Amino acid sequence: MDVSSEMVINLVPLFLANVLGVRTVVIGLIDGVADATANLVQLASGWLSDRLRARKSIAVTGYALATLSRPFLYVADTWVAVLAIRFVDRLGKGVRTAPRDALVADSIAAGQRGLAFGFHRAADTGGAVVGLVVALAVVAAGEAGAVALHRSTFQAVVLVSLVPAALSVLALAALARDVPARTEGRPVQIGVRGLGTPFHRFLAIVALFTLGNSSDAFLLLRAQERGMAITGILGMLILFNLVYALASTPAGRLSDRIGRRPLVVAGWLLYALVYLGFALVTAAWQVWLLMALYGLYYAATYGTLKAMVADIVPAALRGTAYGAFNGLVAVLALPASVVAGLLWQGLGPWHGFGPAAPFILGGLLALGAAALLAAWTPSTEVSGVDG
Repeated sequence: MDVSSEMVINLVPLFLANVLGVRTVVIGLIDGVADATANLVQLASGWLSDRLRARKSIAVTGYALATLSRPFLYVADTWVAVLAIRFVDRLGKGVRTAPRDALVADSIAAGQRGLAFGFHRAADTGGAVVGLVVALAVVAAGEAGAVALHRSTFQAVVLVSLVPAALSVLALAALARDVPARTEGRPVQIGVRGLGTPFHRFLAIVALFTLGNSSDAFLLLRAQERGMAITGILGMLILFNLVYALASTPAGRLSDRIGRRPLVVAGWLLYALVYLGFALVTAAWQVWLLMALYGLYYAATYGTLKAMVADIVPAALRGTAYGAFNGLVAVLALPASVVAGLLWQGLGPWHGFGPAAPFILGGLLALGAAALLAAWTPSTEVSGVDG
């Protein structure tokens, strides 16, 4: 699925800005609403997978829903249509993500959980690299060297993306093996209340970070604002995903050895450095360097945070926990992205504070979240072995 998704999703903000003439606040609204509203369903899908003691069928349904939404981008001609399509696409992501993450956690021993999630992120990102290379080839064939994206080029990428999207759903349905969720020890309360105080405090810290973690669409728009061509932006994304893919598995293995928190703290500090760098960037080569570092941030944190969720909550509540975790991130994506858009270009007669403003805010909030996570001492954290 990542082959298909990455071909299209990174071009959507450029399509909105270059073809439809949409302002950054609307782009932020589209990304924020799509992620926030649609991914609320992750809490329900995770809870349902705990109740049914099964994960695969729910995950397949989510992948299929996202695939069905993809062709409509070919005919979209207003930002409202793009919002609706993105909503359905993210709805599919919401249905599949929590059960899929719980399935990964169910399938591996605690001492290898970081490695498993790191490998999962590496495989996903490897697919993203393939998708971006294909998108780059299509764009290069249609408008090599162009700074602005054209509608015909975007439509060509959408058409090509339909093939891997359909194949991924068929492969998952035919080849994946369901591992029923296991209960361990005394019965636990199925629901958010049963997740416990350590998990709730963990979510509060993640929430602070997420408020400054606006959509990656703003990184692409910043690169274009600095004069990068569409092919250069896609090349930059390929570099980002290569770094992400190559570093994810070693990062996951490292988190099994030294614990999750040190790696996440280091990743958030790196995020702050990258975002403050984007606020000050003046040349294309600096953007390439920052995106490579951004890949390291992703590798250090994304799989590690998901392994950390499994460490903190009982096995029988992993689906619910992943739903709560992903749902919180999705809900806060709305204010994070809308505020970023407002800070950049403002609204109405107010023209905002300029392109650097959202990145300064994101960097500062990341520093605050890193400090809180470093000071937090959860009693149930796993560090290398089951605690």
